[in-house]
Amino acid sequence: MIVCAGGNENFSFANSIGVGLIESGINLTELCIKEKPDNLIFIGSCGIYDKGEIFGIYESSHVFNVEYSQISENFYTPALNEISFESNIKNVSQETSYKINSSNYICQNSSAAKKLADFGLDFENMEAFAVFSVAKKFNISAKCILCATNFCNENAHEDFLKNHKKAKEKLESYLKENHYI
Repeated sequence: MIVCAGGNENFSFANSIGVGLIESGINLTELCIKEKPDNLIFIGSCGIYDKGEIFGIYESSHVFNVEYSQISENFYTPALNEISFESNIKNVSQETSYKINSSNYICQNSSAAKKLADFGLDFENMEAFAVFSVAKKFNISAKCILCATNFCNENAHEDFLKNHKKAKEKLESYLKENHYI
């Protein structure tokens, strides 16, 4: 089953689940109870912490929920903050094993983005961790396919708005070319 956040990130061939960690987690849980999918493919946009290309397509089965507070070393969490389905995917190399981070906040500070990259994270997407959390609960394999719209810097929101439409088009073309839809 293909799912997307919704809002301004709707796709006609995907089920919309909501924006952010909470809304998407609740709505996807309800959808999984009704539909009982065998796997989940989450599609959408992402921001780049350090290395990557605008309009690049990135597939991953490794997600995190690392808040900037964790990087500051002033906080800790007993909550699970890493989920990987990579062992379920054949031929995944380290070079293509992107680490997607989710937060209800979008990074718009280049020094914070650099710290998140130094922590080992590549991209950010608000909903990916919620999708994987639901998949793990229901024992469903999952992956995400994201198109980069911006670097995580002071222009993040402006660049996202400028590039979002084209990123959606590129993502849809990629999904067609690779027989996901």
